[in-house]
Amino acid sequence: MQKNKKKTLSLFLIPLLAMLYLPWEYVTAQVEGTRTRHIRIGELQNHYTAYGSERAWNNNYYEGLQWPAWYPYQDNAVIERFWFGVRDFVDANGHNWGTYAIHSTAGYVGNSIFPVKHDQTAKFEPPAVIVDGVNVTAHHLQQIDDYDPDQIPDRILTNVVNTSMGLTVTRRILAFSQQYHDSYHIVEYTFENTGKTGYSDDVVLQQTLKDLYVTFRVEYSCGREGTWHIGHRQSWGHHTWYTKRGEDYPEHAGQPITEDNPIVDWLRAGFGWAGQNAANSWDNIGGPDRTGDGGLRSVQHVGRGVLHVDKSGKDKTNDPYQPFLLGWHRGDYVSIGDMSPSTEPQMEQLYKMLMGEPYGVGGNYRMDEAYMDQHLDPGQTVGGGAAVWLAFGPFTVDFGENITIVLAEAVNGLDRQKADEIGRRWKRAFDDPSDTGPFTLPDGSTTNDKDEFKNEWVYTGKDSIMQVFGRAYRSYQKGYNISQPPMPPPVYDITSGGDRIMHEWAPSPSEGEPGFAGYRIYRGVGRRDTTYQKIAEVGPGVTRFEDTDARRGVSYFYYITAYNDGSNNTSGETNPTGELESGRFYTRTTEPAFLQREAGRSLDDIRVVPNPYNIRARHLQYPGEPDKIMFLNVPGQCVIRIYTERGDLIETIEHTDGSGDATWQSITSSRQIVVSGVYIAHFTVTEDQYDSATGELLYRAGDSAFRKFVVIR
Repeated sequence: MQKNKKKTLSLFLIPLLAMLYLPWEYVTAQVEGTRTRHIRIGELQNHYTAYGSERAWNNNYYEGLQWPAWYPYQDNAVIERFWFGVRDFVDANGHNWGTYAIHSTAGYVGNSIFPVKHDQTAKFEPPAVIVDGVNVTAHHLQQIDDYDPDQIPDRILTNVVNTSMGLTVTRRILAFSQQYHDSYHIVEYTFENTGKTGYSDDVVLQQTLKDLYVTFRVEYSCGREGTWHIGHRQSWGHHTWYTKRGEDYPEHAGQPITEDNPIVDWLRAGFGWAGQNAANSWDNIGGPDRTGDGGLRSVQHVGRGVLHVDKSGKDKTNDPYQPFLLGWHRGDYVSIGDMSPSTEPQMEQLYKMLMGEPYGVGGNYRMDEAYMDQHLDPGQTVGGGAAVWLAFGPFTVDFGENITIVLAEAVNGLDRQKADEIGRRWKRAFDDPSDTGPFTLPDGSTTNDKDEFKNEWVYTGKDSIMQVFGRAYRSYQKGYNISQPPMPPPVYDITSGGDRIMHEWAPSPSEGEPGFAGYRIYRGVGRRDTTYQKIAEVGPGVTRFEDTDARRGVSYFYYITAYNDGSNNTSGETNPTGELESGRFYTRTTEPAFLQREAGRSLDDIRVVPNPYNIRARHLQYPGEPDKIMFLNVPGQCVIRIYTERGDLIETIEHTDGSGDATWQSITSSRQIVVSGVYIAHFTVTEDQYDSATGELLYRAGDSAFRKFVVIR
């Protein structure tokens, strides 16, 4: 037995000792291919994966590119296919390939792609946001690897991947919280001929890479919430339409974009939006909530813009004729299997696709303008769904040289409030065929067609996303030197009280800067993903505010911003002039604060509110929480059991926070909304409770009471 133990120990020590004699960078360079980092500081939020591109499927749904990130279920990503290939290549084993290509996907990690760096740096440590003693933002620190107060963007994610081609891909993602620049992420790709073919820094190859082509095929779903209303596979973008801009870019390259003309069609860009599902008998453009309130849930326009492409490894000026292909492509692609020499025929076929010969259906033109007159369902044309298609090259990259391509990924469209307004007006006409308007179009004219009204408003997203690309372009042209908002307070502490909700914060590090104007506090009622109203504006030096307008039983969510007077934002070169505020995502609360009344002093004081509960009055009872029922003046420590009239136990609430309020969302223990009927709440005291001032015994453990209430749904 002892002999086997020694053998096991030696088997463990040998590889460990071997690692001690390896170069340190060899031991530490390898990064798990599936490692992710999230950027969550603006209206556009996304995760990025260490192997160099993203597949949005998380084994449950497609997640990523959330916009507007203030609301749930706003994911727009499906999958990014990313390839690059060369001709006449000799690999590390001495095999000469006529064509050789890399597919950046998780399946090739450790085979042909080798992630060696995947780190996110922040300009400053995220604020600590504390609600009733709980730090609701502490988990954000896990996404940050380092801090650099000298960097301009709020976040920089650096991702380095070596490949079996000897081409090292460095991907830098830059994100901003400034209100005019938080709907895009800059993605800088640098393709350097390092000769490194694995995880180590060893230079294995020193050859010129000939006829390098780089191709992206990116598929979008255009709003996960909207896909529920459109249906029929839109969750993976089956009905997404694509268009492009910038055919005349060479005529305008280098021309400035100004605030007088902030939307230009000559920028190189490709983007999509959700189109018509042919299976629907009604017009589903915009993804209206047809069976609910009508709000539009798929207004997103999402895609990529091209900001810069090196002419060559030696000439770093922008090539106005790249990408050589900007259009759309179907979901199919060429598989290169295990990349053994036997796959050369597939390599040749893939390389042709990188050169612009589509595998299946695709085009270097505006898909929408080519097909929408024939039908409104791109799924009929491209089978599995389409994608933006960008192809760059060919480049010759000598050993030690590199090629840089800079893209902007963006999402934009109608804001939530306008989407609700337009959708609800459409819904009224949808429910009442005699309602023919007139309906006001974006240009101020009118129509009697409810669908034209809705769709024309949705299509304003084309201008919206081009404006975002324009801002990204202007930011890049200025070296990202956009006007900066002040930093948010580093600590924001909210405490629920009996008659007010207290707010305290640490001063912004920007308080001493010229133009600093103070702080603003915003409040949302009932839910965190709602419209927020400004409830306070205070000057520098103030670090406390009391919200005395709060109502008992209502949940409140807040965020605080620091703002300046706009004196550092007067040029209009990269965005509109005027005041700038720190990003609201830094300090928003994700847990509610609410008035906490003292525990009741007698079981006779217990009340059920509202009673009866009537679904028709749900918006008047507790705004934003339509199914909420409150038990008021309850003992601070008790168990509340809710029964049907015939005595079936449907829910148990452990009330342990010492307050006099307990909440029930009309949901049973099996997660079902209760139906109309009479219900009985049984309150049982769980421990002796005394008056803290006089020592009087208020409740004995085991004391109990019943209350009957009615639900009308």
